[in-house]
Amino acid sequence: MSNRVNNPAENITKEIKSFVAKSPLNRMATSDKDIYFDEPLVQFADGADPLFNEYKSIIGPTHLTPREALTLSENKNPGDIPARISVISWILPIAEATRKSNRLETRLPSRYWSHTRYYGEILNDAVRNHVVEFIQKMGYPAACPGLPGVIKVFHNEKGMYSNWSERHIAYAAGLGTFSLSDGFITEKGIAHRCGSVVAAIDIPASPRTATGPYTNCLSYVNEKCGVCIKRCPSGAITEKGHDKNKCQEYLRSIGYTPQQVKSEYDVNKTVLGCGLCQTKVPCEDKNPTKKLKK
Repeated sequence: MSNRVNNPAENITKEIKSFVAKSPLNRMATSDKDIYFDEPLVQFADGADPLFNEYKSIIGPTHLTPREALTLSENKNPGDIPARISVISWILPIAEATRKSNRLETRLPSRYWSHTRYYGEILNDAVRNHVVEFIQKMGYPAACPGLPGVIKVFHNEKGMYSNWSERHIAYAAGLGTFSLSDGFITEKGIAHRCGSVVAAIDIPASPRTATGPYTNCLSYVNEKCGVCIKRCPSGAITEKGHDKNKCQEYLRSIGYTPQQVKSEYDVNKTVLGCGLCQTKVPCEDKNPTKKLKK
């Protein structure tokens, strides 16, 4: 029997925040005192927002709309899916201890940063699964397109892209805007992980207050920042934006074997994301344009 509630947005938000706060997966393997993520930000998008169709041109034709994602997950025809679809999007702000450790680096990520990128994403996947189960228990179909095995990665002349961009989903939900470095600046800054779930549930969309896709980035607001350009060890960030190919080429050029990565960072990855452009920058843990707007 379904357990439908009168205020699903409030209940889902509370459940996500509670899960992250209590989950043992949010504890650093090397220190019980330190966590990977602070309290999440949670907002909602209308699954019928025209922006999702625009992503097929902005990102790639393979990028899924929420209806397509839910249809694939449910293995049904589009007409069999309820008319009203909502998208639940969340931001997991990276904790201060990790950000502080990465501020000191100039070439490669700190150990804490690598742990957050690897083990923190295991927590993020657990959040995805938990939210799907929570909504299904409420009596609504739900799916997570961002889970491994579901999400697909493609390549074009601009670099890698996926069929479900969590940053673009977060933008649709009004959680922030993009940056010169190709990151996503929220009210809690650019140092974070993000996730989302699609559900056949009627939730009012959160307001998208940004006046454009880059309004939280100082480089676009007053052209007086560009700190991320100096932080990038590969030269992949310039006044023109972020070169994904150059970024990936730099990380591959480090030449770390899986054994070296495991030994030095204790993560099972062959390519490390340095995250230097997300730390020791004005947007690390806040929206730096907020003060300008005031």
